[in-house]
Amino acid sequence: MDKMQHFGVMLDCSRNGVMRPEQVMRFIDCLRKMGYNTLELYTEDTFAVDGEPYFGYLRGGYTRRELHEIDEYAAKSGIELIPCIQTLAHLTNPAKLPHFREIIDIDDILLIDEEKTYAFLDRVFASLKESFSSRNVHIGMDEAHLIGLGKYLERHGYVNRAELLSNHLNRVLEIARKYGFTAHMWSDMFFRLFHGGVYQARDVAVSDEMRNYVPKDVELVYWDYFHDDIRDFDDMFAAHAELRRNVWFAGGAWSWNGFAPMSEYSLRTMQAAMQSVNKFGIRDVLITMWGDNGKECSFFSLLPVLYAVRRFADGEFDRKKIADEFGKLFPVSFDDFMALELPNSTVDESSSAVENPCKSLLYADCLMGIYDYAVSSRAPIPFGQYADKLAKLGKCAGEYGYIYRCLSALCSVLEIKADLGVRTRNAYKAKDTAELVRLAKNDYTLLEKRLADFYNAFKTLWFIENKPQGFEVHDVRMGGLLMRVRSCKERLINYSEQRIQRIEELEEDILPYDGDVFQNNFYRHIVSTSEL
Repeated sequence: MDKMQHFGVMLDCSRNGVMRPEQVMRFIDCLRKMGYNTLELYTEDTFAVDGEPYFGYLRGGYTRRELHEIDEYAAKSGIELIPCIQTLAHLTNPAKLPHFREIIDIDDILLIDEEKTYAFLDRVFASLKESFSSRNVHIGMDEAHLIGLGKYLERHGYVNRAELLSNHLNRVLEIARKYGFTAHMWSDMFFRLFHGGVYQARDVAVSDEMRNYVPKDVELVYWDYFHDDIRDFDDMFAAHAELRRNVWFAGGAWSWNGFAPMSEYSLRTMQAAMQSVNKFGIRDVLITMWGDNGKECSFFSLLPVLYAVRRFADGEFDRKKIADEFGKLFPVSFDDFMALELPNSTVDESSSAVENPCKSLLYADCLMGIYDYAVSSRAPIPFGQYADKLAKLGKCAGEYGYIYRCLSALCSVLEIKADLGVRTRNAYKAKDTAELVRLAKNDYTLLEKRLADFYNAFKTLWFIENKPQGFEVHDVRMGGLLMRVRSCKERLINYSEQRIQRIEELEEDILPYDGDVFQNNFYRHIVSTSEL
């Protein structure tokens, strides 16, 4: 690890789940044991900023005292705690509030060349200085796809968007320097603006014009969680080298595609990534752990992935050796931890490596059938076997047992629900009233009970790891799911007893959806095709 200046993890504490300070410290203990020396807390608006009471309002953000405590604990553990914020886009939740409208350009993007924007950012950096001992800062600036195309366009007309990005970045860096910070940022927007919106690609050309737009004192973070061919990483590192700035790499431990991790896919992509990292002599590495769309997956479920990636960076790729080493550090074996990805495992060898049936099929409607075509055309997923295996492993998992109990309960739900819509529609089309009654009284009734069990198990997980703010979203989602199951059950009974003559939802033919794969992580897209 001596060759690495920073080898760390970035924890997403912005997508509703704000980890409790004591749980961040628990995670720091794990990082220390695995040889990491850096932790970034990704906080879009979930940290205190003096003079900004609406920043992170009702979101469970970290107080200055909490950040001090985490920072001190990290330092004693040999971990540098680095703030990771957003200074351009991804300010989704502040943008909802009237208080911030005058500094928002469009969607979640700050308004460039507005002095109130920079006064706000000055307050942000002033607060970071008081809350963190590190003078490194991650300033974000990724995925600002509509930069300059909202309120800015109305005021100033169209301006070269690379120029806008560069001008804004220089203003942010000026503020960062004022408070003693050295900044690094996601590199994608520079590539997108010069390559037709494309970021991760082979044979990327870097022009003098592109290079000149990148300030000399900013460090660039190349992020890539999707490739498993070393050539993809090699080409992007070569392109970044042409920018002649210090380059970080950010890979991913897939914690953001539903309730269960995607561990094998993470290992496959990060093995190739670390080979390229070593080839190009990259000395600053982050493994991101996002919480997209509600932070459903426990970050602790990916500990074996984090350990393996650290060993990949050391040049060790022997899976058995890595597993044996991991077993000496943690009370749960490497393979038993890897079993936590079972809820996202299909038995179709041709399926996508990033499928998330555990979320897609949980929230898919029993009557609307958005995923029924895929369910009926693919091999059944043995969720019952998964539930039993996870329940058995959970009995010996010690402090991590609650994660196994949660995912076992989820698989028990999906054992019934995964194909319930298909079975319901088939019975309706066949005019098999007896089967509809049986489904309503048996399967739908049992599903209600199992949903309640899963809700309680997930609530236990959430309140162990996260602050309470944000759980209201899961109350709404799962409460709505339970009510919808009851509503569907009622309609089946009403139809069977001839109180209604048709079930209109079941009259429609089901079409293929999204290539017939379970690959959607957004609740609002899964639950209905109507406005939500």
